[in-house]
Amino acid sequence: MGRIQQMQPEGGGMSPRPVRSGPAADPFSAALDSRDRDIEALVAEALSAGRLRLALQPVVGAADRRPAFQEVLVRMLDAGGRVLPAAAFLPVVGDGALGRRIDAATLGAALDLLAARPDLRLSVNMSARSIADGAWRRVLDSRVGPGSHLGERLILEMTEASAMLLPEITAGFMAEMQPRGIAFALDDFGAGPIALTHMRDFFFDLVKIDRRLAPGLTASPDDQVIVAALISIARQFDMLSVAQGIEDAGTADLFAAMGADCLQGFHIGVPRLAPSPGRGASPSQAPRR
Repeated sequence: MGRIQQMQPEGGGMSPRPVRSGPAADPFSAALDSRDRDIEALVAEALSAGRLRLALQPVVGAADRRPAFQEVLVRMLDAGGRVLPAAAFLPVVGDGALGRRIDAATLGAALDLLAARPDLRLSVNMSARSIADGAWRRVLDSRVGPGSHLGERLILEMTEASAMLLPEITAGFMAEMQPRGIAFALDDFGAGPIALTHMRDFFFDLVKIDRRLAPGLTASPDDQVIVAALISIARQFDMLSVAQGIEDAGTADLFAAMGADCLQGFHIGVPRLAPSPGRGASPSQAPRR
C-alpha cells in the first residue's frame, strides 16, 4: 500500500515541524498499517473460528441464459455475523501465510459443497503459488483423487499473470489434474502478459474475458474489435468464452451476438452466500468480488 506523504506548512508564525524518516514520520501511513493489522487479526480469528463462507455468482449460457456453473467468492464473518467482503481483506493478506490458509480453506469448503450438492458445478480461484502450497495440494489430492467424481464438477481459475509466473509448472499441473476431470479457466483474458503462443502449451477449457472491456462496450467500436478477437482466439483453441462484468441487458445481448458462450455479472446474478443445510441462499453483502 502506498504511503501518503506528510504535508508541511508553507508559512506562518510557527516553525515547520522537522520531518522524520521512517513509518513514524507519517501518521496516515501509521493509521493504515494499524488498520491492516486489525484486518489481519480479524481474518485470522474468523478463519480459526470457522467463519469462512462462500458466496456464489452464477454464470449462464449466452444463448439460453440457463445456469452453466457458479463462481466461488470468499467471504468472512466477524464475531457479530457481519460479512467482510473479499475486497476488504484479500489485498491485505496478499500472498503471505494467511492468504495461503484462506486459499486452502476456500478449496476445502467448495469441495464440501460439491459433495453435498450434486447439482452444482463450481469454479474456484487459485494462483501459481497454490501449486506449491502443501496445505492446498493436500486438500485437492485428498478429495479429488482416484475414484472421486468431484473433479468433474470443479473448475480452477487463474489469471493470465499467475499462469505466466511459472508457465512450465502451471502447464504440468494442468496436465496432471485434467485426467481427474478438473477443468481450467483463464481469468481476465486480454488483461495480462500471456503470449498467444503459450495457448498451445496450456490446457485451458475456458477463458473469462477481462471485465474492463464490458462497460461502454455497446458504444465503443474499438472495444468490440478487441472482444471479437478474444472470442475468436478462444474458439480457435477450442475454449469456451465467458463475458464478465455484465451490468445491463444491452451489453449481455451484444456479447451474445458477438459469439460469447457464457455471461457473468450483476445483471445476470448477484453473489449470494451459499446456503447452510435446510436454509436458502441470501444475497452477499459484498459489493462485487
